[in-house]
Amino acid sequence: MELKAVKLSWQAGCNIIVGQSHFIKTVEDIAEIINTSVPGAEFGLAFCEASGPSLIRTEGNNNALITDAVKCAEAVGAGHSFFLILKNAFPINVLNQIKLCQEVARIYCATANDLEILIAKTEQGNGIIGVVDGGPPLGIETDKDKEERKELLRKFHYKY
Repeated sequence: MELKAVKLSWQAGCNIIVGQSHFIKTVEDIAEIINTSVPGAEFGLAFCEASGPSLIRTEGNNNALITDAVKCAEAVGAGHSFFLILKNAFPINVLNQIKLCQEVARIYCATANDLEILIAKTEQGNGIIGVVDGGPPLGIETDKDKEERKELLRKFHYKY
């Protein structure tokens, strides 16, 4: 078995959700979730089929984001993994709906940070064993930092 870290990249200003599912139906189901949850959201989705023709299945409404999602899927190459890149929407807007999707088995991360996917490679193929999301803490929040955090949440209209 070989262990490696794969750094993913996508368009600036976007977020990515990385997960695992068990069926190609996921591609259409996640696309419907995005389309019905956040009007105006742009997205690209790539799903690595794990059997049969073993294709990378795609959906989306932004060709550049679909291309970015496919590049992520190709770099990781793990069966039944999916890569959803969002623009004009945040993961918080769709994460619960995606978690409730019948085929979704796990969400590894939802982030706009630098991201590395930890992969185990065996004779059978690749599997995601974890993620490195962003960097380590650089200190402890001060009173000023708390104020800025609260302002940011209100700026995004997630708090009153």
